[in-house]
Amino acid sequence: MKKELIKGNEAVVKAAILAGCTHYFGYPITPASEIAQAAAHFFPLIGGTFVQAESEVAAINMVYGAASAGRRTMTASSGPGLSLKQEGISYLAGAELPSVIVDVMRAGPGLGNIWPEQGDYNQMVKGGGHGNYKNIVLAPNSAQEMCDFTILAFELSDHYRCTAVVLTDGSIGQTMEPVEFPDHVKPAPAKDWAVRGDAETRKNLVSSIYMSTETLRALNERLQKKYAEIEAREQRWEDYRDDDAELVIVAYGVTSRVAENAIEELRRKGLKVGMLRPKTLFPFPKKRLQELAAGRVRRFLVAEMSNGQMIDDVKLAIEHKKPVDFYGTYGGKLPAVEEIVDAVETAYNRQS
Repeated sequence: MKKELIKGNEAVVKAAILAGCTHYFGYPITPASEIAQAAAHFFPLIGGTFVQAESEVAAINMVYGAASAGRRTMTASSGPGLSLKQEGISYLAGAELPSVIVDVMRAGPGLGNIWPEQGDYNQMVKGGGHGNYKNIVLAPNSAQEMCDFTILAFELSDHYRCTAVVLTDGSIGQTMEPVEFPDHVKPAPAKDWAVRGDAETRKNLVSSIYMSTETLRALNERLQKKYAEIEAREQRWEDYRDDDAELVIVAYGVTSRVAENAIEELRRKGLKVGMLRPKTLFPFPKKRLQELAAGRVRRFLVAEMSNGQMIDDVKLAIEHKKPVDFYGTYGGKLPAVEEIVDAVETAYNRQS
């Protein structure tokens, strides 16, 4: 393993190349622009393809084309850019094409500002585009996980023939930390369904349009079966001091790192607090939350840099068996340790 001090955004690009990705299509937007910049530098060096498209709409459709040809391909953007890509993302789902998308979230709505937020949760986890589809969504909380989850995203995307999203925030993307990279490139698997413009693949057809109700119904039923399999097999999470916790914080991304420090302070005050950090937002780690709710945990608190977009998933996972409180920040402001401590102490007062 080679260790390097590197930004999370740049770690994504090196990880993608090590995962066998050969094609990057994108359009720059803060706070994700370092991804495009690094891709413009590194992809040509490996004989790959980098294209700065004329728009986000063009970029996502270029991803569709490269994925149809069986290439490992990716794009990256932030909230406003991802809004423009949603139609293409739905087309990728309808055609069952593997691809990787990195969303480095910024504050909104509208153009908002360039500071980190977590307001794209509903957009990326719940679909965002039209139709009955889901994306696998991975939520890193460090530059190391920006590397690791990008590699994992390509593996899961190819295995399930769907889009995998690395959903991060401006803080993690811009943070420079030591990252250990694999020491070899993992070749992409051969794809017998791809269209390569030769006689062998002439029979293959990649499309998201189905002109009969029965064939479209069959596609949707197959997709739902696939998503159910993903939910059963791919839930990932991290436990943090929740083995004896009476109150569990649920947080992801940079918020989870702030929550870790808050938990240490709360523990020094004698409060039994832990954290469940989802590493996958779809599939959501329902199994672990249900285990916690069935045990000694008396209350949950969701901490997000949003208006509480994850809280409904927590409530549904625990089947409303325990109270769920919320603390959120807006506008690109990271929560302070003291703010989460205060929110937890308030919740403790409610249960005592």
